[in-house]
Amino acid sequence: MRSPSDHHAYPTHWEADVVLRDGGTAQIRPITTDDAQRLVSFYERVSDESKYYRFFAPYPRLSDRDVHRFTHHDYVDRVGLAATVGDEFIATVRYDRIDARGMPAAAPADEAEVAFLVQDAHQGRGVASALLEHIAAVARERGIRRFAAEVLPANTKMIKVFTDAGYTQKRSFEDGVVRLEFDLEPTDRSLAVMRGREQRAEARSVQRLLAPGSVAVIGTSRTPGGVGRTVLRNLLDGGFTGRVHAVNHAFPDDMERLEPEGVPAHRSLRAIEEPVDLAVVAVPAERVPAVVAECGDHGVQGLVVLSAGYAESGREGRDRQRDLVRQARSHGMRVIGPNAFGVINTAEGVRLNASLSPQLPNPGRLGLFTQSGAIGIALLSGLHRRGAGLASLAGIAGISTFVSAGNRADVSGNDLLQYWYDDPRTDVVLMYLESIGNPRKFTRLARRTAAVKPVVVVKGARHTGSAPTGHAVPTTRIPDATVSDLLRQAGVIRVDTVTELADAGVLLASQPLPAGPRVAILGNSESLGLITYDACLTEGLRPLPPHDLTTAAAPEDFRRALAEALTDDASDAVVVTAIPWVGDGSARALATAVREAAQTSGPGPAKPVAVVHLEIQELAEALAGTGGEPAPGTRRIPAYPAAERAVRALAEAVRYARWRQEAAEPGRVPEYDDIDEAGAAADIQVLLAPAEGTRGGAGEGTSAGAGEGAGGETGDGAGDRTSVGAESGASGTAGAGPGDDVSPGVELSAADTQRLLARYGVSVLPALPAPDPDTAVRAAERLGFPVALKPTAPHLRHRADLGGVRLELGGEPELRRAYAELTDYLGRPEELGLVVQRMAPRGVDTVVRAAIDPAAGAVLSFGLAGAPSELLGDTAHGLVPVTGRDAAELIRSIRTAPLLFGWRGSKPVDTAALEELLLRVSRLVDDHPEMVAVDLEPVVVAQHGLSVLGASARLAPPPPRTDLGPRHMPAY
Repeated sequence: MRSPSDHHAYPTHWEADVVLRDGGTAQIRPITTDDAQRLVSFYERVSDESKYYRFFAPYPRLSDRDVHRFTHHDYVDRVGLAATVGDEFIATVRYDRIDARGMPAAAPADEAEVAFLVQDAHQGRGVASALLEHIAAVARERGIRRFAAEVLPANTKMIKVFTDAGYTQKRSFEDGVVRLEFDLEPTDRSLAVMRGREQRAEARSVQRLLAPGSVAVIGTSRTPGGVGRTVLRNLLDGGFTGRVHAVNHAFPDDMERLEPEGVPAHRSLRAIEEPVDLAVVAVPAERVPAVVAECGDHGVQGLVVLSAGYAESGREGRDRQRDLVRQARSHGMRVIGPNAFGVINTAEGVRLNASLSPQLPNPGRLGLFTQSGAIGIALLSGLHRRGAGLASLAGIAGISTFVSAGNRADVSGNDLLQYWYDDPRTDVVLMYLESIGNPRKFTRLARRTAAVKPVVVVKGARHTGSAPTGHAVPTTRIPDATVSDLLRQAGVIRVDTVTELADAGVLLASQPLPAGPRVAILGNSESLGLITYDACLTEGLRPLPPHDLTTAAAPEDFRRALAEALTDDASDAVVVTAIPWVGDGSARALATAVREAAQTSGPGPAKPVAVVHLEIQELAEALAGTGGEPAPGTRRIPAYPAAERAVRALAEAVRYARWRQEAAEPGRVPEYDDIDEAGAAADIQVLLAPAEGTRGGAGEGTSAGAGEGAGGETGDGAGDRTSVGAESGASGTAGAGPGDDVSPGVELSAADTQRLLARYGVSVLPALPAPDPDTAVRAAERLGFPVALKPTAPHLRHRADLGGVRLELGGEPELRRAYAELTDYLGRPEELGLVVQRMAPRGVDTVVRAAIDPAAGAVLSFGLAGAPSELLGDTAHGLVPVTGRDAAELIRSIRTAPLLFGWRGSKPVDTAALEELLLRVSRLVDDHPEMVAVDLEPVVVAQHGLSVLGASARLAPPPPRTDLGPRHMPAY
């Protein structure tokens, strides 16, 4: 039971689980009055040297006054955080707000003194660095902008913690003490440091699960069969190089070995006299807590929980799942599962098959992650059939590592992306996902990984509107089309089926990336060549006329034609098509000819080669290297039973190669001299003031971290909580329009909206109210004829199809006649909210929107107004902030983009002005996260310039930016 210190409520949102440098976990939380004995016990385990570094003098024990001071905080001016493992402190950090003279102070003083202390046994694990991230975030939340720390010169570890953090700092030396002062505002360098540490720590935590030195299978049955015994058998049959233990509390007391496997048998983990790195748990769910406690006491590093009966089974199971993760993390362990299928590592020095797969896949270059055991089985089986390779050679469809995470309550696809990013054994990442718990982080990690190796994703549960029952993740209403756009922007290759996942993976793992979209086609069937040609056109490739070798072609003819195509500068890739011979012919001889030609392709960049065959299975096996013994280093060629499958995989490779090339020279977010960021911030503060009372929140930051050294203590964080913001709509746009009732906040008036937009150089064409015909005439005379007359009522806004808009009204008679028609047809003037607006130059009507999704962050959308975006969902989306290149891509990626570029003889419109508008709206939302929704509709883009005819906006207290806060693990 945690009690609040003094009179301030305990800040629950500062609690966070973090991954440390060595891959273990710890919890960071505020120190409370209940922690007095924990603090004393912790201090007793700290060395005299570390105590000296902390207090600058011998300090063998804490006095009662010290204990009271270090456990009583107001969580505003005095904050203490502890890093814990189990129920014990392993490190503390503390800040005290000070004034310019270094004396205790309260707000508005914005400086604090910070100090750390880390238990010697845990120094070097990155604990202090994690605590620094969290205490800095807490301090920023409490209005502190600068930290000061005094450190003895000999305390090099702690000096390094501060200097390596990436903050802007000053250093001075006086009276034998190093004084460090640093601003807490995140910098590009501090974010890069934090994310680099995050990647190394999370990758290490996965590596500990995939390369254990010893494995205990808990729940191994005494008789053959059952989940535990099956996994034990698979471990042994796969040739696991480490030690294996069978554990079952029902084993007889005198049983020492499990036969016929011959492995040591134990009634409990405590009976094992050596360390156990990984525990595979296959016991009923109600027995798992006792097993986890035993694993924690024994120092197990990670768990693979195969047991079912968790979140997939309902409310009680969800509670059980949360307890499982909480209990495991409290002991520093990570969890794969529950309801998992298992893990595989084919590395020669490991050969781990801790899964229900009956055989260890042959080694290869594919890393595979699935959230479904059934899909995992199907993928492993399918890849094996496609050519898993010879024992002596890496196969065309071989696996480096495989994780099937089940309910993925802890270890997720994000963790595997961190691991595979710099794993030298993995060239291509394949992922089957049913939910994305942290889309913002996933796209960030995917973008970084895709810059060095392909990431191919198939997304299940696309249209259900919710995650599978076992996945307790933050909800998001992002439409599937938006998800696709965001993944594409991050360089992810998204495919629709598991078959396409394998098709693309096999090609990408075995072939070089194409330099362009030009495809040479050759083969012994004119018809199959034409089918391949049509498939290339469908996928947006540029095929050359097929080269028909005729049905009489021999393997040597294929070799010569392929060699010629590979040296031809007119092509970037080659598809070889083959049908069975009528007479004599050897599929193996053809495979040899194709491989030889691909192997000796001559000067210039290598080109990818794919083979399409009809009913020549022996050819596919020979090309993959499964039927003979080709020389080491022989190039393997992927083979497909249908032209459409081969071409689709090749097209994905072409698009990915183009993205890689563009990502190597990233675009930039332009600066505009006429943007008034400070003025907009002041306007927002005033406009939002009435809504601040609706914000019930958990504070602003998030928690996470890792650290080391000796020093003081602090806190931070908001976990995975999100605050108010416009949710995404389901219509295919990035987010709900500002008129939708989605969150507390302030719906801005037209005048306030226009003023805010003007701060960012976005002008809205004035519209004057017309409550009666006479006022309408005066408004038109003021604006100047010709004018438009239109309603602003929500049910009629942007509904030109209802006949509610009158254009090109050139004089008073026309205006009065139009006014009478609208009020007779649609209702009374007060119901319609009629306005008069000066006519804009004719052009193409478009719509620009930006909205905040609590999970994905700010998303910018673009489409053509009306039916294209609303009915057909033809809308493009991008994460904010967008660069100049992103803006250009958004405009060109919609299917109706030709209407902007002179379709059927029309004049091209001013897309440069449109790109600038997108960039300005992106800047507005990025600079001011309180702008949770902006809707510009219509935006008429003319041949020269554009006109924004309608604008609306919503303000709300900003959601927490979990991607900018300190590192933390998900806490669903």
